[in-house]
Parts: sequence; C-alpha cells; structure tokens
Amino acid sequence: MRDQFLVEQIKSFAHMVVAMHTTIKIKTAATNYIRNVNNLVAKNRQILLAFNPSGKAKKHRDQLLKKGFDFEYFTHIYTTKNGDQYRFCYEQGYKDIGNDFYLIVAREQS
Repeated sequence: MRDQFLVEQIKSFAHMVVAMHTTIKIKTAATNYIRNVNNLVAKNRQILLAFNPSGKAKKHRDQLLKKGFDFEYFTHIYTTKNGDQYRFCYEQGYKDIGNDFYLIVAREQS
C-alpha cells in the first residue's frame, strides 16, 4: 500500500515537472518571438532614421528594401483627419505616396 502511494507521488511529481518544462518552453518561445519582432521594428526604425536626417524625406521602395526594411513590421498606424495612413516604427513613420515612393516623416517629440 505504501509502495503504491510512493509510485503515485512520483508519477504526480513527474507530471508536474513535465508541465513546468512545457510552460518554460512556451514562455521561452514567446520571449524569443517578442525579441525578434522588436529587433525587426528597431531595424526598420534605424533604416528610416538614416534616410530621414531632416525630418522629412521621399524614398523609393527599392531603396528601403535594399537596406533590409520589412514593411510588415511597425509599431502603430496613425490616420490623419483626411484619411492618410502613416505606419510608424516608434517615432519614424512612412506613407505610400504612389509609384513605389514613400514619404518618410519623424513625429515631433513632446
């Protein structure tokens, strides 16, 4: 009877260890994903910043792509009163102005 109790305790402990290990793996995977996304957004910001020293610039899509810009990663979208949408990588933003050109802007810091 006591041996059966010990076997059940060991099984219970083993299940707990497996569950904890699974939780750690999931959290690690989530942390890695977040880190990777943050790195991509930061890289996009650096590219926009390099092309935009004066606060406003116009660049062709190919120029951005050549530097490694990834259009799928940004922090937020700002929509103006007239409906224009700017995608931002932190304080650096861009807007498609047609013919594969983008207007790059910097949001003023308060």
